[in-house]
Amino acid sequence: MENNNPDYVYKNVIQLNETDASRKYLAKVFAWMFAALGISAFVAFEFFGNQGLMSLIINPVAGGFTGLGYAAVFAPLAFSMALSFGFNRMSYPVTLVLFITYAATMGISLSVLGLIYTASSMFGVFLSASAVFAIMAIAGYTTQMDLSKFGSILMIIFFGVFAVSIINFFLGSSQIQYIVSFAFMVIMIGLTAYYIQMLKRIGAGIEYGTAESKKLVIMGAFMLYTTFINLFMSMLRIFGGRR
Repeated sequence: MENNNPDYVYKNVIQLNETDASRKYLAKVFAWMFAALGISAFVAFEFFGNQGLMSLIINPVAGGFTGLGYAAVFAPLAFSMALSFGFNRMSYPVTLVLFITYAATMGISLSVLGLIYTASSMFGVFLSASAVFAIMAIAGYTTQMDLSKFGSILMIIFFGVFAVSIINFFLGSSQIQYIVSFAFMVIMIGLTAYYIQMLKRIGAGIEYGTAESKKLVIMGAFMLYTTFINLFMSMLRIFGGRR
């Protein structure tokens, strides 16, 4: 049966365009996210497999972090803040360089995990984190529920838990670390769905071909990359088998 309602046709055409735009945007976001994960994995592998490089961040005698090691641990946080708060003032090339550098410094931090956890448990947790991330990404993309308020609450909790984790980095309490890791895991699972829905909406209204659209792709990749890394690390602290 033919429908001659012009409103019906118009709405369906617009919806189709928005869907295509979202998919195109998210495809680019995921491509850069995977590229960042590849950079981090490469750097982590190089540092872990090279005793000379590892000695730059871990004191071979005392066994603790060197000055450069502490810098490597906190450098990703500095890059993260620069990307988050300087986004509007930075050009696309600067944003891209910061993102790549952020992924590389994160790789240096991740290389230390090889000294703590077995390779098999790290691989198993990585696959588990990937599966959880994928499920929540699909849920965030397909759900009709507005996750904005839910995401805002999670962000508030995240900053509180993050502050506790920074303090515990120096206290070294295993009990607090376990609680923080579990909280981070739950938060990252929820934020994955929230970010995907948010990026889906951004992609639907983006104007392609501009420097701003390219920056939005990098920022989307930055959010998903950071979420996945935090999910992986929190799950590793809970389920990872130690050496």
